[in-house]
Amino acid sequence: MSKPDPIHGEFLPGTLSMLILRTLARGPLHGYAIAKRIKDASSDVLAIEEGSLYPALNRLLVKGWLTADWGLSDNNRKARFYRLTDEGRRQMEQETHDFDRMVDAIRLVLKTV
Repeated sequence: MSKPDPIHGEFLPGTLSMLILRTLARGPLHGYAIAKRIKDASSDVLAIEEGSLYPALNRLLVKGWLTADWGLSDNNRKARFYRLTDEGRRQMEQETHDFDRMVDAIRLVLKTV
């Protein structure tokens, strides 16, 4: 069975932030690891490019939903590790709830129209 083609580029508004917050709920990660975890968890369908990831991480830092500290990655390279704040965790839960409601509503429309 072949792997699906990855989706590059634009996500639905707000979904990239939600995916990043959800990915960091399990603990701090550096940018490359965040993108890899999302790609792996989506069975290689969602591919986040650096040009999208790092601006999104900076927006989340500015909003106070993440903090960041420098550390060493598994391969001993200096990397910035991002961590979810309490406010970020509340935002993740709200965004996940809202997204689930939206998907349920869209599915209802698709089944009835």
